[in-house]
Amino acid sequence: MEKVETKINIKPADRILNLPRYIFAQLADMKQQAIKNGVDVIDISIGNPDGATPDPVVRVAVEAIQNPANHGYPNFRGKKELRLAISEWMKKRYHVDIDAETEVQTLIGEKEGLANIAMTYTNPGDINIIPDPYYPVLCRGTLIAGGTPYFVNLKEENRFLIDLSDIPVDIAKKAKMFFINYPNNPTGAVAPKSFLNDVVNFCREYNILLVSDLAYGEVCFSNYRPYSIFSVDGAKDIAIEFHSFTKTFNMAGWRCGFAVGNKEFISNLYAMKSNIDYGTSTIVQDACIQALKMPIDYVKGIMDKYDARREIVAQGFTDLGFYAPRSDATMYFWIKIPSTFKSSMEFCKYVLDKTGVLLTPGSAFGSMSDDHFRVSLVQPILRLEEVFERFKKAGIKNE
Repeated sequence: MEKVETKINIKPADRILNLPRYIFAQLADMKQQAIKNGVDVIDISIGNPDGATPDPVVRVAVEAIQNPANHGYPNFRGKKELRLAISEWMKKRYHVDIDAETEVQTLIGEKEGLANIAMTYTNPGDINIIPDPYYPVLCRGTLIAGGTPYFVNLKEENRFLIDLSDIPVDIAKKAKMFFINYPNNPTGAVAPKSFLNDVVNFCREYNILLVSDLAYGEVCFSNYRPYSIFSVDGAKDIAIEFHSFTKTFNMAGWRCGFAVGNKEFISNLYAMKSNIDYGTSTIVQDACIQALKMPIDYVKGIMDKYDARREIVAQGFTDLGFYAPRSDATMYFWIKIPSTFKSSMEFCKYVLDKTGVLLTPGSAFGSMSDDHFRVSLVQPILRLEEVFERFKKAGIKNE
């Protein structure tokens, strides 16, 4: 009997087919191809901290992994000791009261939490307000849930703060969620308390869940300190806030973060997560407890390193004719591409080809941001100095 060839064509769900390509994956492919071609790539694209996790955190993790009691499933909500440490951290660093029992949820990295909160509250067709530029997951969770993003342009002339008057009243009335991210990735913008107060009042007026991404709350300079959204009166009624260990403690690969805020929002996030994952590893939780209890000098040492790099990058781009102002926070520079290039990806590919330096195109952060590129302070000073030596040799400048 003749064998009949059957063509297999099993398509993924529309939610996957309709997702924009994750540009950071494309950058990783570009980097690997350049390395295969013998290029000494200097990667200042993704915000991947290059420093080691503090020794006290590592030592606690080693002890924890040797304890068989930590080899089973972790607590879904997070260990009581970790939730207490988070509550104490929020009081010490942001002067806000968080109930460790009902207002804390541990996360397998902040990115996971931001995606899950969108899927927890977004029905197909719901509108969520998202700034452009934006950290990609702030949009992706909405798309995966079948929601519709409404993008609000962050304008340089407005210090990259959302202009609430740019949101039409009919959109505000329909909106389910409002995402904000200050200190901001990728622009480096910081938000005064008056702005946060306006956003809280806006969300209270229109019955919108406010999601504050505070991943860069500790990456700040020149005595600047950002505000938690809960420093604003009434924010607990409508807000949830997300924090990360990645940048604060050089713990990117550990995958740990937490959400704090309104106990109803925390409870619903818990319901979503407990149906999807088993929570943060107990070993990692023990490490996080140690991180939160360390003297703040450990964090300051990490930030001093970024501050020194910040000066090198600001001066280097300024010398090449780019406008590169120093921000009071984050590990990024947000810079306009030269007018001779049609897109940010075209510019970044040109720079990689001519110099071996990998940048992030602004298009990674939204369609309104294709005239910028982002630089991350994730290389030692000597490598950053080499970046500008390569740029000068290749004639990379802004005329």
